Amino acid sequence: MKEKIRFGAEVAEALRRGRPMVALESTLITHGLPWPANAETALAMEAAVRAGGATPATVAILGGKITVGLTREEIERLGQRPTGRVRKCSRRDLPIAVARGEDGATTVAGTMIVAHLAGLRVFATGGIGGVHRGAPFDVSADLLELGRTPVAVVCSGAKSILDLPLTLEVLETQGVPVIGLGTDTLPAFYSRSSGLPVDVRVETPREAAAIIAAAHRLGAQHGILITVPVPAADELPADQAEAAIKQATAEADARGLHGKAVTPFLLGRVAELTAGGSRRANTALLVNNARTAALIAVALGEQAS
Repeated sequence: MKEKIRFGAEVAEALRRGRPMVALESTLITHGLPWPANAETALAMEAAVRAGGATPATVAILGGKITVGLTREEIERLGQRPTGRVRKCSRRDLPIAVARGEDGATTVAGTMIVAHLAGLRVFATGGIGGVHRGAPFDVSADLLELGRTPVAVVCSGAKSILDLPLTLEVLETQGVPVIGLGTDTLPAFYSRSSGLPVDVRVETPREAAAIIAAAHRLGAQHGILITVPVPAADELPADQAEAAIKQATAEADARGLHGKAVTPFLLGRVAELTAGGSRRANTALLVNNARTAALIAVALGEQAS
């Protein structure tokens, strides 16, 4: 499948030399943050990966071509496109975007698929999708992808606008281990703890890499979730976050929003209700997760050598 993918120059060189790499998603550029914060954050994540000793590989669909490793110009062009002009690509959307020659931004699930096809084993993002509050049958494709694609996802838990206990239940059903890096509890995205236990706590990126390596040796065909709390200085207090989420969710219900329209609305509205506090936490955790993923990728490479 690698011949079906266009690799950026930096990523192609890293593949050739066997250097550690970290996959990065692109929906934060097109659907997660406004211009120019979207491009600035994406570029800051890439810089954090390089600072951690790995090569960043931002994933997107450009003109129908699966692309691993975007240039600065491509990131900025995506960041300035109207949201409705770029397809949000999960598993079901990838063939549509490719066949129609569209631009597409990959979700967690979409990025996992492409990363696996390209041979990348570590992926950094902000928060995964999950089970929606008040709608237990509305389950993100991210959770199902974690159950069938062997990529390690470094994140700050599931987005706290979701039902976190039910999200953990689905991950358990899918056979996905939830690892806490420096934490005994699942991070709550904007806040450092949800109070819900993870499967195991590790203290270092090397310990996390050892679990990824063991899963690979066992031939596991599922992903691994490595959760990292938002930096303490950037945390949004849990009670403030929860109050904003409840209000935003009620407003989304009143507007009759559903499907792909819900998450962008909730994230934007929570940012408004917290006077930008949620967005500051979001940006900080994205960059921190990228750096952490790089350290894990480097350790994974050392264990394989």
